[in-house]
Amino acid sequence: MSPAAARLRDLSARARAVQPRTVALRRQLHRHPELGLDLPRTRDAVVTALADLPLQVHLGRAVSSVVAVLEGTRPGPTVLLRGDMDALPLSEDTGLDFASRVDGTMHACGHDTHVAMLASAARVLCDRRSDLRGRVLFMFQPGEEGFHGARHMIDEGLLDHGGPGGRPDAAYALHISATVPTGEIHTRSGPLMAAADALTVNVTGRGGHASAPHDALDPVPAAAAMVGALQTMLTRRVDTHQPAVLTIAHISAGTTNNVIPETAVMEGTLRTLSEPTRALLHEEIHRVCTHIALAHGCTAEVVIGAGYPVTVNDPDAVQRLETLSASMFGNGRVATMPSPIMGAEDFSYVLNEIPGALAFLGACPPSVDPGIAPPNHSNRVVFDESAMAAGVAVYAGLALDTLR
Repeated sequence: MSPAAARLRDLSARARAVQPRTVALRRQLHRHPELGLDLPRTRDAVVTALADLPLQVHLGRAVSSVVAVLEGTRPGPTVLLRGDMDALPLSEDTGLDFASRVDGTMHACGHDTHVAMLASAARVLCDRRSDLRGRVLFMFQPGEEGFHGARHMIDEGLLDHGGPGGRPDAAYALHISATVPTGEIHTRSGPLMAAADALTVNVTGRGGHASAPHDALDPVPAAAAMVGALQTMLTRRVDTHQPAVLTIAHISAGTTNNVIPETAVMEGTLRTLSEPTRALLHEEIHRVCTHIALAHGCTAEVVIGAGYPVTVNDPDAVQRLETLSASMFGNGRVATMPSPIMGAEDFSYVLNEIPGALAFLGACPPSVDPGIAPPNHSNRVVFDESAMAAGVAVYAGLALDTLR
C-alpha cells in the first residue's frame, strides 16, 4: 500500500472511531435548534466540543459565530473548512427519538450534521497536527438560511485569520443531502448553485365598487398581466443558454368580493447563474412591471432585494475534492453533477473571495429510495447518520492534502 493510500485509510478509520462523538453532538444540536444569526446555545455547544483541543478559538461579536484555528508544526498555507449552524422555522414530524424540542423550529437542512462533522474533523486533524504545513481555519457559521451569515463573518474579519501569509488559500464546505445515496459525493466545477433575489411589486390604482370598474383603476388585472409578461420576458430577453428562474409565489389584493382594492402586492424569487444575467433581469423586471402598470392606469413600485451571489466552484479545488473522495470511497461513490441547481448558498460569499469548492454529501437512508425520500427543508426529512463519518474523513483529508 502506498503512503498516500495508508494516510487516507487511517483518516477513514479515525473518522469512524470518533463517530459516537459526531452523533452525540449532532443529536444534541438537533434537539435544540436555533434560528438566524443569534445561536447562543449552538455556539456554546461548539465551544464545549472543541474545548480540549489545541485550537485558538475566536467568538463573533455581532453574530454567534465560532472561528477555530489549528496551527500546524511548520509554516505554510491556510485552508478554510465551513460548517453552518442555523435551523429552519418549521415543526418536525419525523418521529425520531431526538426530534426537536423547540416548537416551530427544526434542523431540516442538516446543518446540525455539518457542525458535528466539522467539530469531529477538527479533532481528527488535531491528532495529525505534526503532518500539517500551515493552518486550518474552522468556520462555524450562523445565519445561512437567508441571513447572510457568511457575509457577516467576513465583515468581522474571518479571512484575516490566514496567518503570516494573509488570507486563506483554499476553502471547502460539505452540504448533506437526503436525496443523494448515502456516502456519495456530488459536485461540479463552475457554477454550482444560483444567485437568489427576492422581489416585491406594489401595484397602486384607485379603489371602487366592483360593479363599476370603469370608475376605478383596478390593480388586480395589472398584477395578473405582469405575471404572464414576466415569464414571456424571460424567453424573449434572456439567452436560452443562460438559465434563469422567475417565480411569483404570492399575490395579495382586496378584502371582499364586491370591492375593487386600491393596491395589489406580488412577491417572488429570481434565480440566476451569472451576474450579467442577474443584472439584466433586475432592469427588465422594473421595466415590465412599471410599463404594464401604466398601461392599466396604475403605478408600480418594484423592490428587488439582493440575495446570495452565484456559488462558483474553482476547477482545481473540485479536482482535489473529487480525487480525494474517489481514493477514499471508490470512483463509484463520486459523481460530477451534469448541471447546477437553482437553490442558493451563502458559502458563495467565501468562494467569491477564496478559491474553493462546495460538495453535496449523500445521506439518504439506505432503506429509502432517493427519488421519493423527503428532501432537505421537509418537516419529515431524515438523514442517515452513518454518512457523517464520510464527511469527517473528507474534511480532514482535504486539509491534510492541501497542507501536507
